[in-house]
Amino acid sequence: MSSWADGGIVRRYRAADASGTLAVFLLAVRETAAAHYDAEQVAVWAPDDIGLAEWARARAAVATHVAEIDGQIVGFTDIDRAGHVDMLFVHPSFGRRGVSSALIEAVLADARRAELTALTVEASLTARAFFERNGFVVVAQQQVERNGVRLTNVRMRLELTY
Repeated sequence: MSSWADGGIVRRYRAADASGTLAVFLLAVRETAAAHYDAEQVAVWAPDDIGLAEWARARAAVATHVAEIDGQIVGFTDIDRAGHVDMLFVHPSFGRRGVSSALIEAVLADARRAELTALTVEASLTARAFFERNGFVVVAQQQVERNGVRLTNVRMRLELTY
């Protein structure tokens, strides 16, 4: 567990965090990412029918970290064994408060413990600048399809040095 200047903590995901992390995901996509994606894209990315049990299994299947402020889940991220960061989302009310930075530090600590040589992410257009500020470089812009709707994201990579 670690903390940052805003009084928050970052800790490992627990089974009881499923609904809180899902709520953060839905809000972050529907509100924050909506600046770069249209309503149809947001609807397929963050649909109403995401099953909580499936969500919980996905969170538990990788190293997931949760950020809290005063006991409220305000963000989360993950990293798999190969160094891929699939999700990094922050509650819209807690943006620009160091949550993302604290979460990426947790991911970097995991990567260093595992002696990984690189991290990868398929960043949304919304998250691209954050990852660039943290040393990730663009490998390619790409189109992904969800339920027949195309979304643009950016494959990025961070080489780790020791």
